[in-house]
Amino acid sequence: MSTDTDLVDLRHTLHRDPEVGLHLPRTQTTLLRALKGLPLEITTGESLTSITAVLRGGRRPETDAPVVLLRADMDGLPVTEETGVEFASTTGTMHACGHDLHMTMLVGAARRLCERRAELAGDVVFMFQPGEEGYDGASHMVAEGVLDAAGRRADAAYAIHVWSALDPGGCFSTKPGPMMAASDRLQVKVVGKGGHGSTPYRAKDPVPALCEMVTQLQVLIARRFDVFDPAVITVGSIHAGSTCNVIPEFGEFDATVRSFSPEAQERLFELVPRVLDGVAATHGVEVEIDFQRQYPSTINDDAETEFVRGVVEELFGEERHSRWTQPLGGAEDFSRVLAEVPGSFIGLSAVPVGVDHDTAPFNHSAYATFDDAVIDDGVALFVELATRRLAALAADGD
Repeated sequence: MSTDTDLVDLRHTLHRDPEVGLHLPRTQTTLLRALKGLPLEITTGESLTSITAVLRGGRRPETDAPVVLLRADMDGLPVTEETGVEFASTTGTMHACGHDLHMTMLVGAARRLCERRAELAGDVVFMFQPGEEGYDGASHMVAEGVLDAAGRRADAAYAIHVWSALDPGGCFSTKPGPMMAASDRLQVKVVGKGGHGSTPYRAKDPVPALCEMVTQLQVLIARRFDVFDPAVITVGSIHAGSTCNVIPEFGEFDATVRSFSPEAQERLFELVPRVLDGVAATHGVEVEIDFQRQYPSTINDDAETEFVRGVVEELFGEERHSRWTQPLGGAEDFSRVLAEVPGSFIGLSAVPVGVDHDTAPFNHSAYATFDDAVIDDGVALFVELATRRLAALAADGD
C-alpha cells in the first residue's frame, strides 16, 4: 500500500483540528482549498457546512446521464485524544471515528476522477457531509437536494468507513442487507408522589416502577423479538432521589435502542410504550415517554454490494476482502442515502502495522489510531467504483 504524501498531509491537517456537529467552518475551508482548481461544480449547504461537488464526465450522454454518488463524513467527536501521535488534536475534540481519512480519500478520488474525466460515462457527485455523529447531517443534505445535485437522482451511492479494529489492516469489509443498526433514543420519566422512606404506603414510589421498567424492557427483547432479527435496549443513565430516607417525586432513565430491520424498529415503537404504560399502571404512577426516532438501519443493496466485492477482489486480491455475516450495532446516517438510492456502505480496516486487530482500541476511543497507508487504497476503490458503475449504467441505457 503506497501513500500519496500530499493526501497524508491533508489528513494530518484535518486530524489536528476536528469540529463537532453540523457547522464545521474550518473543516469546510480546508476541503474547499483542497478541491480548488478542479473542474467541479461546487455548492455549499444552507443548514450545515456541507460541500457538494459535481463532476461532469467527458463521455456522458447529453440527456439523462447516469450518476454515481460518493460520500465522506466530516465531523469529529467531543473526545480528548490520547493517542500520542505527532499530529494529535489538542482541542478537546478528536477524529476518533476516522472521518479525517474519509474526507481525504474523497478529495483524492475527486482529483483522480478529474484527471480521468474524459473516460467517465456519466456524472459523479462528491458528498462531503457534516454531522454524522448524532446530528443526522445526511438528512439535511438529502433535504437540500444532494441526491439530485447532478440534475437527476443518483443511480448508485457508495461510502467507505475505516475501522481501527475488527479486521486485519487493509482489509475491505462488505455485507449485503443490514450492515449497521437503526438507532433510536428512549427517555422515560416516572412521576409518583414523594414521602417519608418509612411509610411508602402513604406515597407513590417511582423507584420500584423505574426498576421494573428497565427489567421488563429486557424481557420484551428476549421474548418478543426473533433472535435472527434482534433488538437491543441499553439503559445508560438512571436517576432518582437524593437521599436514603426520602421517597422522591420522580425518577428517570435514558436508553439507546438498536434494531436491524424496519420491521423490528416499528415493533419497538409499538411495544415499548405498551410495556411502560402497563408497569406504570400496576404501580399507580404516571409515566412520560419520549421515544425519538434517530437513524434507520443501514441496509446495503445486494447487487451493489456484490459489485463492490468483485471490484475489491480484482483490485486488491481475495485476501483483502472480508464478507461479514453479522452487522455492527453502531448506526450511520448514510442509511438516509441508501433508503433512497441503491448502494453500499463499505468497511476498510485501518489498523496500523504491528497492532492486533482483535484487541486494538475501536472507533470512538480516545486511543483509536488509524493507518495513513489505507488512504490510497480507499481512493483507488472510490475511483474504480465510480468509473465502472457509470460505464455499466451507460451501457444499459444504450
